[in-house]
Amino acid sequence: MNNQMNNNVRNWLILVTLVVVALLAAFWATTTIWFPLYPFGPRVGPGMEIFGDIELYYTIKTVVSTINVTLLIFLLLTYINIYRKTRSEFTVGLIIFSGVFLLNALASNPFVIWVFGFRPFGLGPFAMLPDLFTLAALSVLLYLSIKY
Repeated sequence: MNNQMNNNVRNWLILVTLVVVALLAAFWATTTIWFPLYPFGPRVGPGMEIFGDIELYYTIKTVVSTINVTLLIFLLLTYINIYRKTRSEFTVGLIIFSGVFLLNALASNPFVIWVFGFRPFGLGPFAMLPDLFTLAALSVLLYLSIKY
């Protein structure tokens, strides 16, 4: 009974944390000026000027990526807790997989890119890091799938 109550409290705590993180990310993303004074000029579409399409993309990407980071942190902590109980090699692989996937989510998060001084154009190393982290995570997953 007590274990069930602890699980319910943990689940609610995770849900509340995800909602708060999503709201904070949405607030930050909507108050950030992605393209000050449109340095590349207005984007022109067929028969009209398009303002705000890329800004909306980066706002949604910031919120979703930040939620992904939070979920991956919870997942990583869960796998570490499972490993402490079972000492399973498979769980070590899952820890490595979630850690690499966490790095992938961080490298593709517009907030992290912004903190390091890059903007939507000229991403520097952030243009290729997410794909490299995805490659590493998928390699670990394939190794675990073949081994077990």
